[in-house]
Amino acid sequence: MTEATFTFRVDESLKDQFTTAAKERDRTGAQLLRDFMRDFVRQQQEVAEHDAWFRRQVQIGLDSANAGKLIPAAEVEAKFAAKRAATRRRLEAAAK
Repeated sequence: MTEATFTFRVDESLKDQFTTAAKERDRTGAQLLRDFMRDFVRQQQEVAEHDAWFRRQVQIGLDSANAGKLIPAAEVEAKFAAKRAATRRRLEAAAK
């Protein structure tokens, strides 16, 4: 792995507080900054992956609707009303 130097300016007080906090955790500021950078990059990749997945799911739904593969709202409501009723019955039975 090739290493590069990353230089930036920060308020002296913040630098001192950060260095002290890092030492209290037996870490250097550079170690903590590298960890932060890795975590940030990972989080951004996860966000991008989720966004791509979500867009694919929306497109699948749109394609399905455009192809006429629809479920009437009344059918969906009836299905979930039955599920809610079954859940209520299980909860009531468990409470007894």
